[in-house]
Amino acid sequence: MADVPKPEELAKIDHSLSPWQGWMNAPTEIREGIACYGVAPKNTRIVDFPNPREWSPFDEDWKLPENWKEIVLDGLRERIDRFRSLKIFMDICVRCGACADKCHFFIGSGDPKNMPVLRAELLRSVYRKEFTTAGKIMGMFAGARELTYDVLKEWWSYFFQCTECRRCSVFCPYGIDTAEITIIARELLNLLGLNIDWIGAPVANCYRTGNHLGIQPHAYKDMIDFFVDEIEEVTGVKVEPSFNRKGAEILFITPSGDVFADPGTYTCMGYLILFHYLQSLGLDITWSTYASEGGNFGYFTSHEMAKRLNAKMYAEAKRLGVKWILGGECGHMWRVINQYMDTFNGPADFLEEPVSPITGTKFENAKSTRMVHITEFTADLIKHGKLKLDPSRNDNLVVTFHDSCNPARGMGLIEEPRYIIRNVCNHFFEMPENTIREQTFCCGSGSGLNAGEDMELRMRGGLARANAVKYVHERHGVNMLACVCAIDRAVFPDLMQYWVPEVGVTGVHELVGNALILDGEKERTTDLRNEPLPGVEIEEEE
Repeated sequence: MADVPKPEELAKIDHSLSPWQGWMNAPTEIREGIACYGVAPKNTRIVDFPNPREWSPFDEDWKLPENWKEIVLDGLRERIDRFRSLKIFMDICVRCGACADKCHFFIGSGDPKNMPVLRAELLRSVYRKEFTTAGKIMGMFAGARELTYDVLKEWWSYFFQCTECRRCSVFCPYGIDTAEITIIARELLNLLGLNIDWIGAPVANCYRTGNHLGIQPHAYKDMIDFFVDEIEEVTGVKVEPSFNRKGAEILFITPSGDVFADPGTYTCMGYLILFHYLQSLGLDITWSTYASEGGNFGYFTSHEMAKRLNAKMYAEAKRLGVKWILGGECGHMWRVINQYMDTFNGPADFLEEPVSPITGTKFENAKSTRMVHITEFTADLIKHGKLKLDPSRNDNLVVTFHDSCNPARGMGLIEEPRYIIRNVCNHFFEMPENTIREQTFCCGSGSGLNAGEDMELRMRGGLARANAVKYVHERHGVNMLACVCAIDRAVFPDLMQYWVPEVGVTGVHELVGNALILDGEKERTTDLRNEPLPGVEIEEEE
């Protein structure tokens, strides 16, 4: 992050807005540090997306087809006809500004076009000009404008400065889902091949190999086997996961980030320890090396691509003949499953309504999708007294919890992670109330923006969350930020190192893995990170 301004410089933000400045004519700045690289043609071709070519958003010429304007307007017309919600969102906004200061990108940048109301207006103004009588007649007096090359570049810049977190929607008195407007705008840009590579590459990889990283099945298994050895070193117990086993009761699917990226790898070890613990209680579960990704970057591209990638999990469940699916700690995986599965690929009638084989609990909320979030599953186990836990093993941690946007706002998964944390940790403190639960701030790098080349944008976007973490760090000594999203676990280490370097990052099930007492385990001296357990380092010094 050598090119990112120092935190004290980045924190100097001017939020004052000149009432005389017209936003329609304000130039758009696309520069290094706040923009991602354009999608590579090889990734575009793999999934048959339009206009594959080498291009850069920093160049003047974006190499568009000659009829690019016609393509975009036809695409907008089609979506207005197809999605009634979009037309409503275009028509009913009164620009009250209730959402203006709710966006972490506006808070972190001071750029008025990052206010959700104005970002949506970038699309809405073209809609008015092309699809409303008032806009056609009155033009700018009705808030309408032509779709020009500069306007298109403005769209690209600001719709890729939105993480689709939906915090603004919580505060909208009309219930406008501004994230849906961003989704549609990105679909329109994608019609011209104007995606970013940090989205295009994971989409192409997932389509080819089943996961965002393009990892082949044998490499996936090799990594899990490595975790098995690490767990044995820490606990003295050899866990034995199964892969691609037909006839298992449950299929487990988690984001590939948990398998290949720290600190998600420790969360994955927590899953393995939990499943081993439950085998003697009747858990019959298998992993897939083919549907090896819970996340869905297709959701940041188009509804159709999200549908295609979501289908792979259910195709694998049908191939293996399982009864239901257990899903790991992921973000956008759960918004897609919870809010879109039924219209994308479901309902999954070939599977059974999920019932815990350990407690007998029927997960009513998964009646249609047949997928249960692992924190629901684990919280239920704890509630029924099925887990032997030693929370003192996490006594070196003072934990706070980040509500990941999609599970919290998109799924309503709010209390279950907290219930688990309170049972596996002795020191837990909440961040300020207006920054958590339904009002949670975003990590600042979701929806495909967690690239390396837009680090300034990411640090600005994560400022609001970092401020809340800094508050509980200074007030309560918090030194660990827990979350239930693989993107968060990938994003937060850099964000914390930049804004609050004293705070680490963990998944909830890493904490579970540390606290679980396994039959036949040796006396533990380290946690899953091979760091000394509380008190052990003192004994070693003596």
